Amino acid sequence: MKIYIIDTGSANLNSVVQAFKRLGYEAVISSDTEQMKDADRLVLPGVGTACAVMDGIEKFKLYDFILNTKKPLLGICLGMQIQATDSSEVPLNVKDEVIKCLDIVPSHVVKIPDTGLRLPHMGWNTVHHTDHPLFDGIKQDAYFYFDHSFAMQVGQYTIGTTEYGVPFSSAIGRDNFMGVQFHPEKSSQAGEKLLSNFINNF
Repeated sequence: MKIYIIDTGSANLNSVVQAFKRLGYEAVISSDTEQMKDADRLVLPGVGTACAVMDGIEKFKLYDFILNTKKPLLGICLGMQIQATDSSEVPLNVKDEVIKCLDIVPSHVVKIPDTGLRLPHMGWNTVHHTDHPLFDGIKQDAYFYFDHSFAMQVGQYTIGTTEYGVPFSSAIGRDNFMGVQFHPEKSSQAGEKLLSNFINNF
């Protein structure tokens, strides 16, 4: 099983590597598209801003590789958000109203509205999921660990929802592309089960 973690230069990837190691798998960090053509599974993490991740995708010429892959791909946190059409997480020095993303899932990433709850949304929260294979054997409304201020709107390809003042997509699935807003590598047994499902169910 060849697991590659796509390096866009915008995330500390060691925690994801260690999560797979706990499951008995060696995951390789790479931004080399030729090397990753041999992958059985691809993982796309991301922290920081959508702009930084998309800049990394352009810098390492990953755009076409990601869009054209037929391998199962799991986005984590920003790695899920950039599968949307666009994101309103625009840096102050950028004039655009949105950042163009990969448009794998027709949806928009917006700031979580102020409902009196603390932002960023940080800590444990429940995920109400469909019967998608990514959640096989995971109980309904299981707890996962979140850390974010922007979220993808609920849409056609939402396979998990979470409430934090308003509902948002905490998991998506379209063909071989999947994504989770939470951090499975920090989510104890439920997170380990989800990563195991990603390896074994696709």
